[in-house]
Amino acid sequence: MRDAHHGAHPSRGSGTGGRWASPRPNTAGSGTRETSADQPVPAHPRRPPTALHPGAWWLWALALGTAATRTTNPLLLTLLIATSAYVVATRRPHTPWSRSYGAFVKLAVAVILIRLVFAVVLGSPIPGAHTLFTLPEVPLPDWAQGIRLGGRVTAEALTFALYDALRLATLLICVGAANALANPSRLLKSLPGALYEMGVAVVVALTFAPHLIADVRRLRAARRLRGRPDKGVRGLLQVGLPVLEGALERSVALAAAMDARGYGRTAAVPPAVRRTTAALTLGGLLGVCAGTYGLLTAAGGSYGVPVLLAGVTAALAGLWLGGRRTLRTRYRPDAWDTRAWLVTASGVAVAALLTLAASRDPAALNPGVVPLVAPTLPVWPAAAVLIGLLPAFITPAPEAPHPRKEPTT
Repeated sequence: MRDAHHGAHPSRGSGTGGRWASPRPNTAGSGTRETSADQPVPAHPRRPPTALHPGAWWLWALALGTAATRTTNPLLLTLLIATSAYVVATRRPHTPWSRSYGAFVKLAVAVILIRLVFAVVLGSPIPGAHTLFTLPEVPLPDWAQGIRLGGRVTAEALTFALYDALRLATLLICVGAANALANPSRLLKSLPGALYEMGVAVVVALTFAPHLIADVRRLRAARRLRGRPDKGVRGLLQVGLPVLEGALERSVALAAAMDARGYGRTAAVPPAVRRTTAALTLGGLLGVCAGTYGLLTAAGGSYGVPVLLAGVTAALAGLWLGGRRTLRTRYRPDAWDTRAWLVTASGVAVAALLTLAASRDPAALNPGVVPLVAPTLPVWPAAAVLIGLLPAFITPAPEAPHPRKEPTT
C-alpha cells in the first residue's frame, strides 16, 4: 500500500524519481514568504494566544447592566450605552455572531416605543399638571377599576415612562454587547463540568439570534441580486420560509454532531458522592438566598455576609463534585489572565460606584418627574461610568478578515 502524506499532493517532476516533491523553500531577503501549492492550508485559523477569556466579557457587560438598574437618570443611562457601544465598535471580532449587536439595539428602541405607547393608551398612575393632549376615553365596566383607555396624557407620565423604558433598554444593549464580544463556543468550554449540559442549552439559545440574522441578511442579498423584492410584507413572507428551513437543518445537524461526540454520557459515581453533591448544591443555594435576604434587610446585616459566603462555598464544592459525572476534556483551555481580571474589575467598579452613588445621592441618580425638572449629570458617577471604557484600551484589537484567494491555473 502506498504511503499517504497528510495534506500534500504527489508531484512527478523531473529528477524526483517518482518521489513526493518537497515544498519550495522561502526566498531569502524577499520580505514576503512564498507558499507552495503543495503546502496545506488550515481549514480553521488558529485562535490567537492573546484572545480574552469570554467569561470576562460577560461579567463586564452584566456589571454594566447592574449599574443601569441603579439609576433612571437618562444622561447616565445614555453614557452607559455609549460606553458599551464604543467597546463593541473597537473590539468586536469579524464573525457572524458578532453582528447581533445591532439587533439588540433595535430591540431596545422597540421596548422604548412600546412603553411610551402603553403610557399614552393605558394611562399612567403618575399625576401631572402639564397636559400634552387628550385622547377619547373609552368607558370600562366596574370590574376594570384602575384601568383606563385614553384620556389625558401628561408630560410627567411620558417622562416617567421614558426613564423606566430607557433603563430596560440599556440592560438589553449591555447583554447585546456581551453577545457581540464573547465567543459562545469558547464560553461553553470554560463552564464547569456540572453545568455543561445547561451551558449547551444556553449557548444554543444565545446563538439562535445571530444565526437567524445572518440567514436573513444572506437571503435578502440573494434576492436583491436576482432583482426580487426583499422588503415589505411580500419580501418578509418569501424570506421567512427559507430561514425556517435553515434553522431546522441546523438543528438536525447540531443534534447529529452532539450524538456523535457522546453528548449526555455520564460516568459511574458512587451513591455517597451523589448524595453529598446534592446536599452541598441545595444547601449552598439556600445559603445564598438567605445571605442575600440578610444583606437587603436591616435586621439581617450581622449574619448576611457569613451566610452568603458559606452558601457560595458550598455551592462551588457541589459544582466541583458534580463535574465528576461528566466525561469531558478541554483542548487549549482559555486562560484567565491579568487582562481578564482588569476587564471584569472595570465593570464591577462601575456597578459598585453607581450603587454607592444611588445610596448617597438618590435625587441625582433618580430624578423626579413630579414636579417635572430637567435631569442633571452628576460628575463623579459619570466619571465612574467611564471606567467601563478600560477594555477598549487593554484588550487586543480584533484580527482583520483575511481575503480569500482564488485558485490560479
